[in-house]
Amino acid sequence: MAPNQAPSHRVSSHGHTRPHAGRIRRTAAAAAAGLTAVALLSACSYGSKADKSSDTKADAAATAGDSGAKLSADTVKIGYFANLTHGTPLVGLQEGFFQKELGATQIKTQVFNAGPAEIEALNAGSIDIGWIGPSPAINGYTKSEGKSLKIIGGSASGGVKLVVNPDKISSLDDLKGKKIATPQLGNTQDVALLNYLAGKGYKVDAASGAGDVSVVRTDNKVTPDAYKSGSIDGAWVPEPTASKLVTLGAKVLLNEKDVWPDKKFVITNIIVSQKFLKEHPDVVEAVLRGSVKTNAFIKANSDKAKADANEAIKKEAGNALEPAVLDPAWADIDFLDDPLANTLQAEADHAVTAGLLKKPTLNGIYDLTLLNKVLAAQGQAAVADAGLGAK
Repeated sequence: MAPNQAPSHRVSSHGHTRPHAGRIRRTAAAAAAGLTAVALLSACSYGSKADKSSDTKADAAATAGDSGAKLSADTVKIGYFANLTHGTPLVGLQEGFFQKELGATQIKTQVFNAGPAEIEALNAGSIDIGWIGPSPAINGYTKSEGKSLKIIGGSASGGVKLVVNPDKISSLDDLKGKKIATPQLGNTQDVALLNYLAGKGYKVDAASGAGDVSVVRTDNKVTPDAYKSGSIDGAWVPEPTASKLVTLGAKVLLNEKDVWPDKKFVITNIIVSQKFLKEHPDVVEAVLRGSVKTNAFIKANSDKAKADANEAIKKEAGNALEPAVLDPAWADIDFLDDPLANTLQAEADHAVTAGLLKKPTLNGIYDLTLLNKVLAAQGQAAVADAGLGAK
């Protein structure tokens, strides 16, 4: 929780109210998201228990921002997931980096379980800025015909592995006839596995998951139990689910980093409502300054940042991660400001190849102007949009 955060409450699934950092706000968007081919693409949810919101009130006297000037919006509404690949908002809010940059502007946060819900919240104005995976960002931009959002920065790369039962699978050549889990039909890891299998010559029906390798769509929360019961032989999953399976006896057969050039691919980026960006660029710039400073803090203070992220997960999701899961999971995630735009296009192409998405038009999905301004002020090099910054 960021400094000076106001008390609020969380409502349980049984309707009881108990003190917590946020108020649950459920949305029906996730259920509707699978109705079109484009909407098959969604974010991974592997940590948070429920969608919820919380208010963080600024102490204007103590946190007037670096410039001391009042920004154009009294409030900025920020969305993210309570899991490790969203370490930038987890750590930045915990350490107060965002509030320092925003000064008297109030932060309201909302924690999501799934990408479609976060996109729906952005479209409805319930959030202004969000940390989210590449697939829902592509989905949201495409469904709105390029009118809803912009990707304004990067946040994380990596943190995805193929882990398997070593008694059943000893090499990548042993996958035929096996059952491999992914988090959700058409989500980022599902697309990655389907693309990888196709590249190895395996034939799989994308919609049903049936084929030479059975792709079993399984919620990350229940994947460990599915593994223990033997109903799956392995899983292509994000952290910390991958490391949790390793504690149950699984072995890492492939780190997804190894199939990407330079071992980097976007797993989390930052989006903003185009309306909010147009009306409040100074607030967006302040959030980006907080993000850049948070990522620098994470790199310089990895252990402290890891503890911050775990504490935030405990507050939001109810349970902290044990060291045997937390340590290897955190070590596999790279926090960075570059949105790795070329890999976003590649991930969209993979979804098209898998038959889960019609060829999307992504021209204009990026606006890295403010990020590059922030990076220049920090003496850092500009980042590229891979030609997707203008329509």
